[in-house]
Amino acid sequence: MDATGRGQAGRVARGAAAAIAAAACGLPAAGCGVFGGVSIPTPVTMTVGSGAFNGDVLPERFTCADGKVVNPPLNWAGEPSATKSIALVIDDSDAPISPYVYWIVFDINPATSAILEGQLPPGARQAQNSLGQAAYDPPCPGPQGHDYRITVYALNTMLDLAPGTSLQKVWMDIAQATIGHGRKTVYATS
Repeated sequence: MDATGRGQAGRVARGAAAAIAAAACGLPAAGCGVFGGVSIPTPVTMTVGSGAFNGDVLPERFTCADGKVVNPPLNWAGEPSATKSIALVIDDSDAPISPYVYWIVFDINPATSAILEGQLPPGARQAQNSLGQAAYDPPCPGPQGHDYRITVYALNTMLDLAPGTSLQKVWMDIAQATIGHGRKTVYATS
């Protein structure tokens, strides 16, 4: 097993996505730039939080510690008025091949400002994570611990992709459509 608690399948899936995902992840945070010949304006900064977190600590029930698969409840605010959809990415920048993506949710209605514990908002879709599954993959931080990034993106379009679309495709489309974003970094150990 590797440091994220995953075996060969996770390493293979991460390897294929790492370069594309790292570039796409950094783009919205980088501000104004050019991506594929398209000029991208500096995104609006949003806030991201959760009433389930104790400060910046991810509770154990949202990790692989007890064998259950339960996504954390999350909320956000501050998206621009031109927002057509919201996307969410949870990843681990401490993973040996970074980033390791635990969850991508997209096409969240812009009127929605939260995800409930263990649920998806109506109409939202999940892309493949680093394991190649369209689901929440609970982190396995180990005793050394890891930082996990929870990033919410305001997009200027609906991605209108099928559930289970590849991590690479969804993340590239998120990067191209981002007009606002916010991030909460949490820490977990097991």
